[in-house]
Amino acid sequence: MFIDFSQYEVKAPKIKAYKCQACGAIYYPAPKVCSQCHARRDPVTGKGWETFDLEGLCTLLTWTRAWNLPEGYTKKYLLFGIVQFENGLRASGRLEVENPVIGMKLNATVIESDERPGKPVKVFVFK
Repeated sequence: MFIDFSQYEVKAPKIKAYKCQACGAIYYPAPKVCSQCHARRDPVTGKGWETFDLEGLCTLLTWTRAWNLPEGYTKKYLLFGIVQFENGLRASGRLEVENPVIGMKLNATVIESDERPGKPVKVFVFK
């Protein structure tokens, strides 16, 4: 039996940022109350807030190298960084560059990581 999988679209994982519809302030992660206009976000429905994908061009603000990894990792160390996106939001994630330099331009993508026990989680990867 032949199954045609071409009709199924595989969606890349995304991490959402939030925009308050009352005043336009943007956040990542989402607060329960907007710090600008004090509008409340419904934690179940998200009512009053828009979401958008957080990815793309960003600038490296700082970084570190973690040597003491938990059991199960096959690498000697991992690099982690904090970046600022063009819209001003900041996020942390895995850094995959040879020689990181503060201020360098990077591209943020999202992957599902299953390196730890439990369900896979969405993480930023900066290249």
